[in-house]
Amino acid sequence: MCQYSCENQDGVPNNWHLVHLGTRAIGGVGLVMAEATAVTPEGRITPFCTGIWNDEQVGAWKEIVDFIEDKGSIPAIQLAHAGRKGSTHRPWSGNGTVDISAGGWQTVSASDIAFGEYDQPRELSTDEVYQLIEDFLEATMRAVSAGFKLVEIHAAHGYLIHQFLSPLSNKRTDEFGGSLENRSRLLTEIIKRLRESFPELPLLVRFSATDYAESGWDLEQTIKVATQCRELGADLFDISSGGLVSGVKIPTGPSYQAHFAEELKTSLGENDVVSAVGQITEVQQANELVASGKVDAVMLGRQLLRDPYWALRAANELEVEVNWPSQYLRGKFPN
Repeated sequence: MCQYSCENQDGVPNNWHLVHLGTRAIGGVGLVMAEATAVTPEGRITPFCTGIWNDEQVGAWKEIVDFIEDKGSIPAIQLAHAGRKGSTHRPWSGNGTVDISAGGWQTVSASDIAFGEYDQPRELSTDEVYQLIEDFLEATMRAVSAGFKLVEIHAAHGYLIHQFLSPLSNKRTDEFGGSLENRSRLLTEIIKRLRESFPELPLLVRFSATDYAESGWDLEQTIKVATQCRELGADLFDISSGGLVSGVKIPTGPSYQAHFAEELKTSLGENDVVSAVGQITEVQQANELVASGKVDAVMLGRQLLRDPYWALRAANELEVEVNWPSQYLRGKFPN
């Protein structure tokens, strides 16, 4: 969950991020995923988002990573580039694009098509797209240097890789546009480069399974590209939905996106390949998704904002013994 809390607008995580992420590790979460972290300055969603494009950021992340790992959780990071959805105000500060004079920047995308009322992006040149592949590789190198044990490539929610994947936002005529193979090339080339350099690093990909829009990205295309990513070495797929276009109707409700993950898992025909997200809030609800074999894992976002100790409470409800921090033993159920 993005925190928009780099107050110096330099992408360097700080004490807020240490406490925010560290609290979830203390709370018993098995894997703590740091927010969408930009691989370049222009890849941030807002000027206040985290980054991992320089060594100062690596040093700040290392302190956080060490704390997460010391508390028994796996430290993970989501690498991202916002593309045309970048240079925006943080939610509590305003709406729309931040002007360049106020710390914003010229956004970029697969094509020069704006998102809603945001400023029009500049279409990336072919050479710039190839450079982005290297940017993701360099960011991964820095993430590993900081001690992260898992990397997720953010290809969902209308951010840059998703902008390349969807025919609604990609009107290119080079090798990164047109056919599904070409539109997915940015993602598949990133995975190739990462897997070549880090053959043992657990590698996740987050997809939006559908744009909820006619002639847009959909589950069938997700399955085809995920299958290719699996063949290239991706380990697990984190399946969400939407985010590319505004004004669409999204049918929400408890576990409303889980069926996308389940269908992908069935298509791949493998175990340990998909994670479900989206309005998963109750212990039995989460447990049923995994215990039934419908999905292999669940990831919580907003629920962990509300209750950072959800995992400890879940263990008690399911009558599973887990290690509590010694400092918190006096609060252990059913005391």
